[in-house]
Amino acid sequence: MSNSYISITLKTITLSLIVLISSCNQKKEPVKAMTSEKTENILLAEWTGPFGGTPAFDKMNITDVKPALLKAMEINLKEIKDIVNNPDAPTFDNTIVALEKSGAQFDRVSTYYGILRSNTSSPEFREIQKEMAPKLSEFRSKIFQNTKLFQRIKAVYENSLKTPLEDDQQRVVQLIYENYAMRGAELDEEKKQRYAQINKELSELYTSFSNNVLADEEGYVTYITKDQLGGLSESLIKSYAKAAKDRGQEGKYAITNTRSSMDPFLTYSTERELREKVWKNYYSRGDNGDQYDNNENIAKILKLRKERVALLGYENYADWRLQNRMAKNPQNANKLMNAVWPAAIARVKEEVADMQSIASANGDKITIEPWDYRYYAEKVRKKKYNLDSDEVKQYLQLDKLREAMFFVAGELFNFKFTPTEPGKVPVFHEDVKVWEVNDKTSGEHIGLWYLDPFARTGKRSGAWATTYRSHTTFDGKKNVLGSNNSNFVKPAPGEPVLVSWDDAETFFHEFGHALHFFSSEVRYPTLNGGVRDYTEFQSQLLERWLSTDQVIDNYLVHHKTGKPMPKSLIDKVKKAATFNQGFATTEYLASAIIDMKLHLADPSNIDIDTFERETLAALKMPKELVMRHRTPHFGHVFSGEGYATAYYGYMWADVLTSDAAEAFAEAPGGFYDKEVASKLVKYLFAPRNAMDPAEAYKKFRGRDAKIEALMKDRGFPVN
Repeated sequence: MSNSYISITLKTITLSLIVLISSCNQKKEPVKAMTSEKTENILLAEWTGPFGGTPAFDKMNITDVKPALLKAMEINLKEIKDIVNNPDAPTFDNTIVALEKSGAQFDRVSTYYGILRSNTSSPEFREIQKEMAPKLSEFRSKIFQNTKLFQRIKAVYENSLKTPLEDDQQRVVQLIYENYAMRGAELDEEKKQRYAQINKELSELYTSFSNNVLADEEGYVTYITKDQLGGLSESLIKSYAKAAKDRGQEGKYAITNTRSSMDPFLTYSTERELREKVWKNYYSRGDNGDQYDNNENIAKILKLRKERVALLGYENYADWRLQNRMAKNPQNANKLMNAVWPAAIARVKEEVADMQSIASANGDKITIEPWDYRYYAEKVRKKKYNLDSDEVKQYLQLDKLREAMFFVAGELFNFKFTPTEPGKVPVFHEDVKVWEVNDKTSGEHIGLWYLDPFARTGKRSGAWATTYRSHTTFDGKKNVLGSNNSNFVKPAPGEPVLVSWDDAETFFHEFGHALHFFSSEVRYPTLNGGVRDYTEFQSQLLERWLSTDQVIDNYLVHHKTGKPMPKSLIDKVKKAATFNQGFATTEYLASAIIDMKLHLADPSNIDIDTFERETLAALKMPKELVMRHRTPHFGHVFSGEGYATAYYGYMWADVLTSDAAEAFAEAPGGFYDKEVASKLVKYLFAPRNAMDPAEAYKKFRGRDAKIEALMKDRGFPVN
């Protein structure tokens, strides 16, 4: 499961500082009163250069951040004031369009802020972040709680119900109206003040939470010596050696506290005690009882979230959050998770039995523990399917996978990716590369794709996608600046980056988000937003093309011989497709269920560790594995609000994914069928949020999605 960020703007803002800051769009040029204003702060300046202008990442300076944010907020509030004070009666143009045009400077500054926060964070920046988080919260409250502004929005909304606008305009009005109403625009002044204060407190807690996790990721590095390398591949050893050298420990080998470093070590290392140490380091992030412990932060967050939605008349946070998602309410989300959970834990029991059998036969006098799961699962994989994951990795080169993604984008979306000339587009780190995206047939320029593939100090873990500018046409056509960000372990000089099959799927997954950005045909910025339990669907679907014959035959080639992956190995990979689904499904679902239950529980005197432990015990969580994201480092949910009570959305989206994949599998041209691909782009990618997701899926499939396809994909019984 990847950690993905979907493009939004201030108009579709959530209360999550992370999503707000790292995923803002550039929407317009400033109004004339502002364009003539000269500024020396590069973060505020209009983007210049080729490709419609690009961020001056090479010139950004951390000392510019605070003054730029303060000035951008001041300008944006002046724009809001001008809308509110317009003496003319509220109309779509003078209220909604004006609102869509506002905030250009703020969006530009937010792009830099997002990079400094997620990709190149430093202790100095984190201090600025702590200071600015409450100021940003106050700024948002001044907009969302502006009574006169909401009165104008409401007037346009009510008039549109009597005299409908064009379809996309009607959708924009509906989304903006609902967004403001959900965030307290209709509260009385006393409740508004408390609502704003809660948001301010939450913003500080979110910042503290994410910085604590990052501190534990940076602070716990396991160094090992040459005699402790048993089971590790040559390429992995070289990567760990480089990681140690980069940290001033030349001659040693460093397993950093990130998933991309931890996971292969737990899979291959023969050193059980070290596996336990690495495992505990990783799964104890934010839960070490020290200055970076997040349990108290979480308890405070839950209390404040419940109090805030109570001001709006909601019994719990989940009811408020899910009202405009595909699930609509927590009961529907729980129904899906509860339908899959029994099959998942039953499969774990079978997987553990297989692993214990191999351990015993090997003379290993152990009982399978969580730090053993990956290691013995790999041995089971070899025994059951004669499949060696390390053998598969020899055919999964990062550069070739990128070429494969470009091929798929060309076949399905008619996109062409061409590397830009070195130095033509500014980047924030030497590892970042940039490609121009064009229409293959017409040559029309669509945008730029930035790739930031490697882990580094100051970069948050996981993988995600974001936009620096999104497609719109309402104020002059804007091209897309989209980015994919990963945390692959950087190889030694001259060595290829070899990744696991799971990591390759994640690479395709995040690229799916980018294709969603580039496919946009919407007119207004708000429509580039998304419904969380739907927007993961498009990216999850793209993972399916990794295992298509065209990709395997042409891009999965051995990094030394250049020969394609042999059919015998391909057959093993496909045969083992449902292998270890107990582990994969259970670790994910446990996190999703805990997320939901935490927000349905009474947070008055909640002890987070106890709640997590007792809830999992009641669910009969297998002791041999843990949640994919334990609560104290569950950044999706507690470093912002993007996935709060919405982590289930990956599975909701996966129901759509499995069902949509069947449409391709059944088509005459398979996964490259032109007719199905055309419908895919037309209904599921290009509209973004201009169309209700359920309606869009029905237009593509001709019916609602069915859960049976998901169960079959995971090898679970279908009732």
